[in-house]
Amino acid sequence: MSQPIQEPTIGLGEDIEAFGYKQELRRGLQLHDVVLYGVLFMVLIAPQSIWGSLQVDSGGLTPLVYIIGFVAISFTALSYAAMSSKFPIAGSVYSYVQRAINPHVGFMSGWLILLDYILVPSLLLVMVANWGTTLVPGSPWWLWVVVFIAFNTFVNVRGITMSKGVDWIIFAVEILALIVFIAVGCMYVSGGGGYGEFSTEPFYKPGEVDLHFVATAVSLACLSFLGFDGMSTLAEETYKPEKNIGKGILIALCIMIVVFVAQTYVAALILPDWANTDPDMGFFDACYAAGGLLLQNFMLVINIVAIGIANIMNAQIASSRLLFSMGRDGVLPRVLGKVHPKYQTPWVAAIFLGAFSLVLTLTAGQFGGMTVLAPMVNFGALASFIVLNFGVFWYFWCKEKQRGGKAVLRYLICPWIGILILIYVFTGFDLLTYGVGVSWFIVGLIIAAVISKGFKEVPDAFKNLEV
Repeated sequence: MSQPIQEPTIGLGEDIEAFGYKQELRRGLQLHDVVLYGVLFMVLIAPQSIWGSLQVDSGGLTPLVYIIGFVAISFTALSYAAMSSKFPIAGSVYSYVQRAINPHVGFMSGWLILLDYILVPSLLLVMVANWGTTLVPGSPWWLWVVVFIAFNTFVNVRGITMSKGVDWIIFAVEILALIVFIAVGCMYVSGGGGYGEFSTEPFYKPGEVDLHFVATAVSLACLSFLGFDGMSTLAEETYKPEKNIGKGILIALCIMIVVFVAQTYVAALILPDWANTDPDMGFFDACYAAGGLLLQNFMLVINIVAIGIANIMNAQIASSRLLFSMGRDGVLPRVLGKVHPKYQTPWVAAIFLGAFSLVLTLTAGQFGGMTVLAPMVNFGALASFIVLNFGVFWYFWCKEKQRGGKAVLRYLICPWIGILILIYVFTGFDLLTYGVGVSWFIVGLIIAAVISKGFKEVPDAFKNLEV
């Protein structure tokens, strides 16, 4: 006799009324769905798009770059896990910091990471459109942008359960592509191609690794790891978010570092002449060297599909949830907080983001594309991560006065290590990035002052609550 299907039990974190909100978004995600979302947001094959530039900038030590980047970003990931267990609501760093420190600092941290969230879809679209015109010479660059924005916005409005189905399909395709590339690459090297042997040189070269290398490595690798933070925006659509969000973030990051190192190591073995690597098409040149035009085109198609659909879709989902959370609180136009009556999705935020990404992408494509957008994405993310890490220290160590061995490690040592690493990396941006970032911060500060009437009022959800 078949057993009845049991509905997931209700976790403490699903009672969002305790945080001053109503349950409006549809819960439908388990831990494995959250991990899959994070893996696809960060993209299993993300290093392929920037491998060429990483090889040149790191002196052929791309696998080491990712290992250092993983260690550095893990301290911030632990802070996200701590916050998500205490405040299992949508909004990511915006929601966490406003409760850990105060609503006004929370707004500013949300405003800073918003610079990351609203730019990421455009950064990815520029990459996909560039590959598309390489794959289909003569095809209109703008057409690739329009098609992928339209599709992903539709799925975003339609609902998280529909995107979950698409995610599984893309995940299977990415795994297949990685297996094919690694297998063909290893056969090429073992047959005498490239290095001609499985060397450890891509992991370490005496005299090449110093503090400057570490800072550069973290800055470059952060772009690939960005996305783990977006997992926290799914708290109100996840069962038992107080457990599953933090756990999902750490599991996804551990999966990604193994996959990132494996593919960048094999690519480095195929093309050992790192100094002459093409910054834009280096990885695909490695595919051509190992498997000819067939493998090169196969990997181009996989990257277009994986990033054009799964990555951009999940980026738009995370961004729209942040806009929804800030709109719901009234710190951005409240219309962004509207939920679709049938699909239970933040449809206004989703459509706004799609339209904004379209205009920004078409504009950025005329002025440097990836070169201009990538540092600005990192600026917004790293700045908000600094505030988040401080928020963990301030809330758990100073306000709640949690002590003991685990508390010292989790709420004192790890957050401050994360802060110091991020500040060090933060000093490496160019003047344009600083100019845009500081301007964005000032605009946010003015908005915060106006909507709070001189920082005297707080969002409705905070009234009559202990913050």
